Amino acid sequence: MTMYDVIALGELLIDFAPNGVNDAGYPILSANPGGAPGNFLAALAKYGRNVAMIGKVGDDLFGRLLVKTLNDAGIGTRGVFIDRDVFTTLAFVALDESGNRDFSFARKPGADTCLQSDELDYDMIANARVFHFGTLSLTDEPSASATKTAIEAAKKHGLLISLDPNLRKPLWKKEADAQASIEWSLHQADIVKISDEEISWLWGIDPEQGAAKLLSEYDVSLVYATLGPKGCYAATRNVSVSTACPPGIHVVDTTGAGDIFGGAAMSCFLKYNKVPSELTETELTRIVRFATTAASLSTQKFGGITSVPEIAEVLSLLR
Repeated sequence: MTMYDVIALGELLIDFAPNGVNDAGYPILSANPGGAPGNFLAALAKYGRNVAMIGKVGDDLFGRLLVKTLNDAGIGTRGVFIDRDVFTTLAFVALDESGNRDFSFARKPGADTCLQSDELDYDMIANARVFHFGTLSLTDEPSASATKTAIEAAKKHGLLISLDPNLRKPLWKKEADAQASIEWSLHQADIVKISDEEISWLWGIDPEQGAAKLLSEYDVSLVYATLGPKGCYAATRNVSVSTACPPGIHVVDTTGAGDIFGGAAMSCFLKYNKVPSELTETELTRIVRFATTAASLSTQKFGGITSVPEIAEVLSLLR
């Protein structure tokens, strides 16, 4: 059985990003492979880690393209189901002048929400070091139950649990449902990548206070509080660091940047072969600098999975 550094469960979808307008003023859209867990794994695979995906796509043009894209990126797909009864989820992204995004979704239901517990590959989970998930798989059944079952299996086998809440308000019936699911998820996690906006939305506090709250009240071991163009604040119970984004980045699309940060950070973290509480300040600084640089470089290209920069490019900018 293959041993995996990281298994991720969740959504695979197509991001349609604007690429000009036609004569009638309607946007011309470019289709890009995406879904936060896929973007996360793409960074890990690019930086030398053995990874695989658990999820579901439709038996349609985009579903088959997504599976091919994962394989081409070095992401294992034995845990990805192709379902002829549902369509692959589509996300439509609007960008403002700064490259920031607004999302709308075609997902009624999308294939990613239709993953069932009896379709999980438990051998994959048992043979991994880290299990990663986000909360988009908790918006609907049966994927919500499948996600919770997978987390139980991962904990049983002693995996580190990694979480990116990845709040997308349009996908929840009520904001209260989103808050409850994110709160539940945070209580499951050892490592959390969370944005300053999500911390403010959840608790109305700043990123440093949010990190402290997660470490003290939720039993999280390592927090990356991302600050958009301002960089990242990261903390364990023993050390904390702040890192700025590199200067001179021309942003065209921020889609997937947070996921690529998370995957890049995880790739560095695994290199140290430590539990989070053992990281030194120097090691945590190196992790966050590498991840911040990789994420920043990714914003110079459109899309998520396909925008992960080469390691040589990241190291060159770090130097």
